Amino acid sequence: MTAPLGVVNRRGRANPKRITRALLGALAVIIALIWVFPVYWMLNSSLLSNAVLERTTPTLLPLGGSLRNFISVFEDGGFLRALGVSLAVAGIAVTCCLVFAFLASLAISRFRFKGRRGFVLAVLFIQMLPAEGMFIAQYKLMDGIGLLNSVIGVSIIYIAAVVPFTIWMLRGFVAGIPADLEEAAMVDGLSRTQAFLRITFPLLAPGLIASGVYAFLQAWNEFTVALVILQDSGTQTLPLWLRGFVQQSASRAIDWGEVMAASTLVAVPVIVFFMFVQGRMTSGMVSGAVKG
Repeated sequence: MTAPLGVVNRRGRANPKRITRALLGALAVIIALIWVFPVYWMLNSSLLSNAVLERTTPTLLPLGGSLRNFISVFEDGGFLRALGVSLAVAGIAVTCCLVFAFLASLAISRFRFKGRRGFVLAVLFIQMLPAEGMFIAQYKLMDGIGLLNSVIGVSIIYIAAVVPFTIWMLRGFVAGIPADLEEAAMVDGLSRTQAFLRITFPLLAPGLIASGVYAFLQAWNEFTVALVILQDSGTQTLPLWLRGFVQQSASRAIDWGEVMAASTLVAVPVIVFFMFVQGRMTSGMVSGAVKG
């Protein structure tokens, strides 16, 4: 058996490293296809009627499909309202998390102060607490300050839940940037603030983007806390709306085409957000660095 093209060296012998690389590449492609297939199946099913989906033979291509299921979702009326609530909650959570975590990570990475180690340990300890164990306390707190069924109330809980891990994540980025870069800029005549904004901050951009993606996903997909705090149908987030949409469909026999269309619409903002920031997650890694 002859070796594949590109894995043979000049002497006509197979190159083990290239063969291994080709096999690993093929394995990566197979794993990627397996990973993306559920997403494709959701999109494919959203374009087919319920009668087609209930057949024993699966339909792998949406031939003859239509956008009727998506139209039915928009006609529900609650989707756009839930979309606005989710966008507001995610926007508040991401903005506040990045501000608080950014300042805290700078403090514990660049400054030595009393209680610093205890603060770091507290951040790690909070991450170990199960969210379910705080539901009653969170409910009573929000009820006591009048923030039940409000965007601000659920946003505060999301911020408190995401900030500790975001601090720990950003701390690694800040610690990986040498303070000598700022000192060199200050020697050249910049103030400490100017040195930070021109040198350090651009290098922190990938960390801020990665932390923002994490905070956005946590706030967008969270279900249990929203189920406890947002009991009014007018303030439901998209995960809560999707549950109610499935329950309404179940009362007349579940229309899986509409359910898949609704699930696709819930996932679209996440995909758009990631496509917008993924090109910036690696940018700025070397911007502002000192040339030798």
